[in-house]
Amino acid sequence: MPKTPPATPLEGIRIIDLTSVIMGPFATRILADMGADVIKIEPPEGEMLRTPSGRPNPIMINLYRNKRSVMLDLKSAEGRATLEKLIGTADVLVHNLRPQVMARLGFTYEAVKAIRPDIVYCAAHGFGAGGPYGPKAAYDDLIQAGSGFAAAAIPVTGQPAYAPAVICDKVAGQTIAYAILAALLHRERGGGGQAIEVPMFETAIDFNLVEGFGGVVYEPPRGPPGYARIQTPERRPYPTADGYACILPYSDKNWRDFFAAVGRDAWSDDPRFATRGDRVTHADTLYAMIRQEAPKRTTAEWVAFCDGADIPCMPMITVQRLAEDPHVMAVDLLPVVEHPTEGPYRAVRPPVTFSAAPYVLRRHAPALGEHTDEVLAELEAGHFLKSRPADGSA
Repeated sequence: MPKTPPATPLEGIRIIDLTSVIMGPFATRILADMGADVIKIEPPEGEMLRTPSGRPNPIMINLYRNKRSVMLDLKSAEGRATLEKLIGTADVLVHNLRPQVMARLGFTYEAVKAIRPDIVYCAAHGFGAGGPYGPKAAYDDLIQAGSGFAAAAIPVTGQPAYAPAVICDKVAGQTIAYAILAALLHRERGGGGQAIEVPMFETAIDFNLVEGFGGVVYEPPRGPPGYARIQTPERRPYPTADGYACILPYSDKNWRDFFAAVGRDAWSDDPRFATRGDRVTHADTLYAMIRQEAPKRTTAEWVAFCDGADIPCMPMITVQRLAEDPHVMAVDLLPVVEHPTEGPYRAVRPPVTFSAAPYVLRRHAPALGEHTDEVLAELEAGHFLKSRPADGSA
């Protein structure tokens, strides 16, 4: 008899989630959206992002969807015993607690492995345990400061600056998700369970240095760090006659067409702009010219011209207007759904689509401990069927 295909990519995978704030919950949201049964363990006082009433706040409304909230006091013997039972049914345990905290609670990798030998155990830390920063607390601002993100603004503004987003948390969250998926595939191929460490600091450095290394990638260095095109103060959305737009000629043909359109035909023969490398070197001059030309047309006129000439261009869209964007509407990225306690809200659907396993919003962000009784009743009744034997055999 042929097997019934799973309704979702991760159907049958159970994840015990001991993470908090954004980094870990973003990772488990990705996995929950793919169909994993994510059981979010929360202390009696609730996740620190929750409102005093225990309800989800605006960050949590999308970050905690498709998960079940179970309230356990891990400082008590009863709470720890319940967690041990849940671990016995799980494929993955992920946490962002400091190693000494997990050791004090009795849930190190070795302890968890003794309960569930083939578990994928993911520790999401601020810094790698093998370095002197290992014991330090980590928040997005700290990681931006230490990883080169904040300093990247100096060539542009003369001052270091944080990106106006918790970018390191979210990049680390995506890294956690793909690391867990890789470990699950490794286990499926007979490799057994394993421990994973995902440090936010090292992840942010890796992410930052894709283009940020510049000439210092060589030893000895052959030039300054960074990528000249993005280190100019002129790199920004340009004010048009009625708004802002990103106008980004890129190829040789793009620039020739743009020069002709704005009456600067002579620039096509200027040696400063002859090749891509030349244009990167003189990006300040080129981008300043676009800034001067941009106010001569409306945003719609720029988009129409650039689209017609196949020049990269995009209007600047504010968060308030994203839901009205025709593309966002066409792909149904921000549908309005009804939360049982919070009312209508915009549910950001996963950007990834699977042709054989369409996304389903199974659960809204839960209230604190909303699923405690449900999960414990299933555990007591033995309804938690292990996705594979605890010894890892097929």
